[in-house]
Amino acid sequence: MSTEAWFDDPLVRPYAVTGGRTRSNTLGLDLITLVVALRTPAEVDLQPEYAKALRACQQPVSVAEVSAEVDLPLQVVKIVLSDLITQGLVIFRSAAPTNEAPSQHVLQAVLDGIRRL
Repeated sequence: MSTEAWFDDPLVRPYAVTGGRTRSNTLGLDLITLVVALRTPAEVDLQPEYAKALRACQQPVSVAEVSAEVDLPLQVVKIVLSDLITQGLVIFRSAAPTNEAPSQHVLQAVLDGIRRL
């Protein structure tokens, strides 16, 4: 089995990228959390997946967009981004939680707008 075949295996690769970790929820990253790099991949020595994630974060983007850009599962990207944040290479900002549901008036206006399409 060649090295390239092992790296292309979608079942083994993400597990190997994260060092066997399957969860990294200490920072509370979700799909819409915005992340932005503080450094470029050229400035630091990183594993290829970490460098790709850092490259994808050069402008503010959501965690979901990073996952799509680096072509890795969302959970793996959350772990990679958590590691980059811990290393001080990336900063993040979570969306403000909403405590109340939208008003009936707003929902009706959205529904009316959709019907007009």
